[in-house]
Amino acid sequence: MSDACAVAHGTATAEVGEHRVLVAVFASPVAEFLVRYGKDLGYETVVYDPPGELPAMCEHTDVVATDHHRPDLGTALRDVLAHDVRWIGVLGNPRHEGPHVRLLTELGVPASEIARVHRPVGLNIGSRTPAEIAIATLAGLVADRNNRPGGFEF
Repeated sequence: MSDACAVAHGTATAEVGEHRVLVAVFASPVAEFLVRYGKDLGYETVVYDPPGELPAMCEHTDVVATDHHRPDLGTALRDVLAHDVRWIGVLGNPRHEGPHVRLLTELGVPASEIARVHRPVGLNIGSRTPAEIAIATLAGLVADRNNRPGGFEF
């Protein structure tokens, strides 16, 4: 069966040796769905809820902060930025600057490191519920991993 047919028939598999880790920062309803659906996509999933211990992270780790209102957002992101992770994002309204920018700046994090944090995250599908937000976020991560723009552009 060709690769295209395997994809169409749902039998395609992840690349051999490909290791994916998804860290959902802050226990929240969105984090619950990220963990649930992330496992189905082949991620090893972890919820990191400060002040707990930061999980092991590597260059295959995608990190999503699920609550931009938490007072410890800045310190949590600062600690994540100290690691060589593949991708970092913060949920929130794209029409407003994320509070992480101010919080990280106040903590002395250089602008080049702050720029590693993506916002908004996921695909623009009009998500409103925690499950929809998780689906949009994971779809965006899959698109990014596959060097695709997401949406309906092929």
